[in-house]
Amino acid sequence: MEFCTLASGSSGNAALLRCGKTTILLDAGISARRITTAMKALGMAPDDLTGIFITHEHSDHISGLATLAKQLQVPVYATAPTLHILCQKIPMLQGRCREIYPGRGVELEEVFVHSFPTSHDAACSVGYRVTGNDGCIVTLATDLGYLSQSVKRAAQGCDLLVCETNHDEDWVRTGPYPYHLKQRVLGDYGHLSNEVGAELATMAVESGTRTVLLAHLSSENNTPARARQVAELRLSYSGIDAQRDITLAVAPKKEMGAVYQLHHRGEVCQFPTREQVAVC
Repeated sequence: MEFCTLASGSSGNAALLRCGKTTILLDAGISARRITTAMKALGMAPDDLTGIFITHEHSDHISGLATLAKQLQVPVYATAPTLHILCQKIPMLQGRCREIYPGRGVELEEVFVHSFPTSHDAACSVGYRVTGNDGCIVTLATDLGYLSQSVKRAAQGCDLLVCETNHDEDWVRTGPYPYHLKQRVLGDYGHLSNEVGAELATMAVESGTRTVLLAHLSSENNTPARARQVAELRLSYSGIDAQRDITLAVAPKKEMGAVYQLHHRGEVCQFPTREQVAVC
């Protein structure tokens, strides 16, 4: 199984996952051109896309969907309330929508995609836990107001966790956001703080996860260095050395991140795209 984020932040979110001949896009919150360009850089043709899974209808998760729908005849998976809104915005999706039920899964060729409900101010938002036929598991858990039992279960034992660490709470409280926006971000239907995201990451690592990507960072109320510092500190409280025991990284906000190739359960290597140089 191969996985990479294409962007992760308030200005756009998208990720690609490939297992065998099955390729899925998780959210489409960047331009279709950026998505297809990234696929080509990874040795994939746009027509290779098997399905698009949308977490919720906010623009930073669907902004490229209309153009993709024009270019590709690919099914779009989301909850019924989300699909209803998407079809109002993008009428051409009619006939390509595939309804998913929070807490249930769908088998799509070589992957099984399990959805789980998330607490966010959207119609019916979900996260995804994707299991490949090779036994590898990737969990996408962003846009969360708090850690529900469903989220915790979805993160448990996965090989790679995409974990929201959106903001530093003190920075939000003392920052320039208007009061109503501060309340939204900090509320039960907003976003996870560094501290709470680090808690989820630690729970996952304690259950066997070995790769954690900190994601959906706020441009105004966080920095990659701050998110990583908080996560490393929380992991250290549980006796986990983030430099030695696991792979801990921050997903880039506006560009494609590293590609992670998972081999068997619990083993992961990172290999370069055309723009990156790395050693497995």
